Amino acid sequence: MPEILDQARTQVLENGVGLDQAGVLAVLNLPDEHLTAALQLAHEVRMRWCGPEVEVEGIVSLKTGGCPEDCHFCSQSGLFTSPVRSVWLDIPSLVKAAKQTAETGATEFCIVAAVRGPDARLMKQMREGVAAIRAEVDIQVAASLGMLTQEQVDELVEMGVHRYNHNLETCRSYFPNVVTTHTWEERWETLRMVRESGMEVCCGGILGLGETVEQRAEFAAQLAELDPHEVPLNFLNPRPGTPLGDRPVIDGKDALRAIAAFRLAMPRTILRYAGGREITLGDLGTRDGLLGGINAVIVGNYLTTLGRPATADLKLLDDLKLPVKALSATL
Repeated sequence: MPEILDQARTQVLENGVGLDQAGVLAVLNLPDEHLTAALQLAHEVRMRWCGPEVEVEGIVSLKTGGCPEDCHFCSQSGLFTSPVRSVWLDIPSLVKAAKQTAETGATEFCIVAAVRGPDARLMKQMREGVAAIRAEVDIQVAASLGMLTQEQVDELVEMGVHRYNHNLETCRSYFPNVVTTHTWEERWETLRMVRESGMEVCCGGILGLGETVEQRAEFAAQLAELDPHEVPLNFLNPRPGTPLGDRPVIDGKDALRAIAAFRLAMPRTILRYAGGREITLGDLGTRDGLLGGINAVIVGNYLTTLGRPATADLKLLDDLKLPVKALSATL
């Protein structure tokens, strides 16, 4: 057994203290023959500190495309030649999507907008949409609307939004290679305000953007410092017309190593499968991740890419005897 896994068994599994950056890097560098042991340990950590439940979430785009930012992985940027164009979703369609999400057994419904940050029109849409959903659907509402002001944070709290997603996307040292129209620090400031407001913080990123293994470890350590309630883990699904459209897909074993390493860095965090797992891991790899530290999934389609049918994920959870998290009775 590699020394880092022996260390993690005591430090993380028994004491609940996550690995530091150096420890994460050691896990990311484990040879293939120790990958299964790393995933098994990560699963034990997840079961010990989070329990067996899997949180299921659906997402919908309230405003798609036409974003002024230049995130190099994103086909919703208005600066690239990708085929996604600006579209707004009306309130009845939003409620319908929330109902369909709830019917899968999901407890989370996240409203997403492709913007730098919300303007008055978007905040009005959010207020009306959240009120309509809360009136008709028994589901928790989360939001992802870009960078916020303090006033907007307060308004979302007042609406009843309980969790806010704002991904750092990658580590601080690599971020300028991926986004040039705003800074990593600006994203961090929004996350600070969200945490102080009492909303749950959801913050993750995308692996396979061209970062080094060392930078992947840096990213895990920075997320651990933030200590978000949830970390969505995406794997780059290269989009035509974007600057990263020709990047190769991350190797499946490297993706699984990252899942184990991020779990060992953040033993108590909800670690969610998000975009790209279908092409990176396939069905078998998806199963391995759910038995290797993952304890949440996004079901159905993503914002600009197709996912697996919700029924396929729910059947897999049933096959693995992993219960779907119930909606909190206090909400």
